[in-house]
Amino acid sequence: MEPVFALLHLVMAIINFSKSNETACILRGESVYPQLSMDGDIIIGGIFPFHSSWEIKDLSYLVTPPPLNCMSFDFRAIQFSQSLMFAIEEINNSSSLLPGVSLGYKIYDTCSSTAVGVQVAMALVNGNEKSFSNEVCKKPAQVQAIIGETYSSVSMAVAMSIGPFSIPLISHCATCECLSDKRKYPSFLRTIPSDYHQSRAIAEMVRHFGWTWVGAIRRDDDYGNSGMAAFTEVAEQLGICLEYSLPFFRTYSQRKVLRIIEQIKSSTSRVIVGFVDAWDLEMLLDTLFEHNITGYQWVGTEAWIFDPVLATMDKHNTLQGAIGLAMPKTEVTGLKDFILNLIPLKSAGSAIFNKYWETLFHCKYTVRNDSEDSLICTGEEKLSEMDNTFTDMSLMPYFSNVYKGVYAIAHALHDHLDCKDTCHKNMQPDPLTFLEQLKMVRFKTKEGEEVYFDKNGDPAARYEVINWQTSKEQKHEFVTIGLYDSTFPVNSRLSLNMPSILWAKNSNKVPTSVCSENCPPGTRKAVQKGKPVCCFDCIPCAEGEISNMTDSIKCEQCYEDSWSNLQRDECIKKDTEYLSYVETMGILLTAVSIIGAFMTLAILVLFYRYKNTPIVKANNSELSFLLLFSLTLCFLCSLTFIGQPSEWSCMLRHTAFGITFVLCISCVLGKTIVVLMAFRATLPGSNVMKWFGPVQQRLSVITFTLIQVIICMLWLTTSPPFPFKNLKCYKEKIILECHLGSSIGFWAVLGYIGVLALLCFVLAFLARKLPDNFNEAKFITFSMLIFCAVWITFIPAYVSSPGKFTVAVEIFAILASSFALLFCIFLPKCYIIILKPEKNNKKQLMGKMPIK
Repeated sequence: MEPVFALLHLVMAIINFSKSNETACILRGESVYPQLSMDGDIIIGGIFPFHSSWEIKDLSYLVTPPPLNCMSFDFRAIQFSQSLMFAIEEINNSSSLLPGVSLGYKIYDTCSSTAVGVQVAMALVNGNEKSFSNEVCKKPAQVQAIIGETYSSVSMAVAMSIGPFSIPLISHCATCECLSDKRKYPSFLRTIPSDYHQSRAIAEMVRHFGWTWVGAIRRDDDYGNSGMAAFTEVAEQLGICLEYSLPFFRTYSQRKVLRIIEQIKSSTSRVIVGFVDAWDLEMLLDTLFEHNITGYQWVGTEAWIFDPVLATMDKHNTLQGAIGLAMPKTEVTGLKDFILNLIPLKSAGSAIFNKYWETLFHCKYTVRNDSEDSLICTGEEKLSEMDNTFTDMSLMPYFSNVYKGVYAIAHALHDHLDCKDTCHKNMQPDPLTFLEQLKMVRFKTKEGEEVYFDKNGDPAARYEVINWQTSKEQKHEFVTIGLYDSTFPVNSRLSLNMPSILWAKNSNKVPTSVCSENCPPGTRKAVQKGKPVCCFDCIPCAEGEISNMTDSIKCEQCYEDSWSNLQRDECIKKDTEYLSYVETMGILLTAVSIIGAFMTLAILVLFYRYKNTPIVKANNSELSFLLLFSLTLCFLCSLTFIGQPSEWSCMLRHTAFGITFVLCISCVLGKTIVVLMAFRATLPGSNVMKWFGPVQQRLSVITFTLIQVIICMLWLTTSPPFPFKNLKCYKEKIILECHLGSSIGFWAVLGYIGVLALLCFVLAFLARKLPDNFNEAKFITFSMLIFCAVWITFIPAYVSSPGKFTVAVEIFAILASSFALLFCIFLPKCYIIILKPEKNNKKQLMGKMPIK
């Protein structure tokens, strides 16, 4: 228990010590001092990376680490600082903005370090006094707002540190989308667009050029990782796949760098998206060339695509043809002359000025004994004779961002201090109130550019699309080939001048970078198993489906009345099929029908001519004429089945067929009954003929036919046949046919005919052996046998026949049964009338009559 009590005692001691000192103001840690400064009524802070790297001498963690040894002096940070100084000087000289109030500044070097960035930010907020005071620590901040930092990672750390104090941090160059999160960074604003827009713009540009298979290199920090994550999200939505996404940082070992190189060499994509900054690529250029990684199409962000130093270092044209986004070109009147005038810079901070001068002219103010070859700085060197990064004003858009940030602070102060003729100096701005005022500021610069912040503290996103080209003098040129404006509608944000683009390897042809070639119309994409969606096979569309665009992800089903063409890229109207008069089958059936009708009429004429002969009289001439007439109608009704179905033809064909066939079978049945009755009448004492005389025969035919007429009328009134497009029989064509309407009606008509035919067959079969030369019973038996056989085989053939063959089967059954009746009943009689007239007499008729 002793260790526990000891721990509690220690905790209580710490709490008591804290309580006793809660009102004391103590500056902890080492003091840091500004590189450039100027007094004023209100101080604006500035934090810029005057050095791009640092060296730590002692990493033993046994002693307090010494201050960082900053290295690699950066001219651009000096220019950013001069832009801040220029804006403050311009505001102080203005009579309309902050009259009576002077602005000052304190500018610190972050050495590109997150830790140093937080340290100098705290120095700006708290001051550098090392005095020990018992006063309450509630004094106002030393600065009203801070301009900076250049890098997103440093800006994140600083914004998180000063956020609780509501001290605004306005960055001119930090683009990480994460900084738009006001819950984590409530006091962060910026005058450069967020990578949220840049990532989308790059993804849209990549998709515009048809590159769906790309690689990527990202800076291994918040800027690169966050930007690449946003790009990847949008790229997936646009159908773009990343073959690889490789992290890189300038402190990586040689082994890690070689892994990156091997990954690029083994890849198949020919486009590399670089979410890095200029320093990263400067370190990679020689390594890329050594491993022959040239000819790739680079796509870049604003962090490096417009960098003149990087372009100068690209001696082997590794980045030739690179395309990317850059801040729109802008001018700030008087800023260039101010930057090139070094007197204000020297007066603001002599130490940093001397270091800058030594780096600029490669000389030394103080020469050591071990470096006697060094030039001595005279201070009279001519800046106009230099041609380097400092004199290059290509980064003016970023200088303008600093300038706009300072003016945003000034306008917010102007509104907050209620400035009219003069400002109320005694009104110390409350940090939180001032921050809200700053978020709502909206003004125009002297060049007419409107400045404002959205709800996330970001400006509107506008970019120029830049293309790296090589001039005839073998110098790099940054050619503007398009624009991107996020304030425009989605489909018109990106505009490009394609003919002016010069691609990698000085080619005028857009390079190709796809995992799989585009699927042409008529096919669909099928993703290869285990691979990204951009790697796919092209599968032809199935029958009845089409795809009429390139890289279709699915095939569309054609409408029911359409079908796909051979190329599967267009739906065409299906061919309609029906039994036509102009096709071979229709012509043959029509010819047979007409021939059958003419033959029947010819026999009718023949019988009429020989109506008084014994053979015609003996076989009931009245029923024979009626039978021949009905057979003629049977032959002709088959014509209603040929041709395109219509409402009247559909109703006519089945009803005409049903009624005429019943009329025909009724006549045959009557003739059969007459034969039976006639034989019974020859027997002694028989008087049956009086029960089936001519009147009864007519009544029987009318009655049998009338029943069929009633069945047909019921069919037509309840559910008649109608024209119908059969889309299921064949996939590639439409069958025009007559739908039965009521199947019961159709089968009732056929069933009634079948019953009569069966009855007729039974009666004829019973009378087949009666002793009479002119007995028709055996011929009727044979004809009805054929009739029944035809219609029995018709049923399965009708059900199973497809399309127009269904109609052909029905016509064939009608014609076959009609010919069976015609030939079997009338052909023997015609034979006797025409070829054997000697047998056509009463003696032959009575020759085999039974003896009474």
